Amino acid sequence: MNLTGKQARYLRGLGHHLKPVVMVGKDEVNEAIIAATDEALNSHELIKVKLQEGCLGDRKDVAAELASATDACVAQILGKNFLLYRESEEKKIKLPTAK
Repeated sequence: MNLTGKQARYLRGLGHHLKPVVMVGKDEVNEAIIAATDEALNSHELIKVKLQEGCLGDRKDVAAELASATDACVAQILGKNFLLYRESEEKKIKLPTAK
């Protein structure tokens, strides 16, 4: 699923106040990080992920890798943080519809 510009802007607005729930450190993207991200997406739909100082990978590469591993969309990459979105069964977040 790809987000439209309008949907990404909406999610960025919602994600602004979120605290990071997943931290990517020097081990970068591994099974434990993927499992934690998957669990967080199941319960929240929209999560903020923070790259810590020890993470040597490029933020865009890490975001893309984590998004593809969890079947999520990257809504925003800003500094050392990025937002991931994946619709859950309950559909907690109602996205604006594409025209």
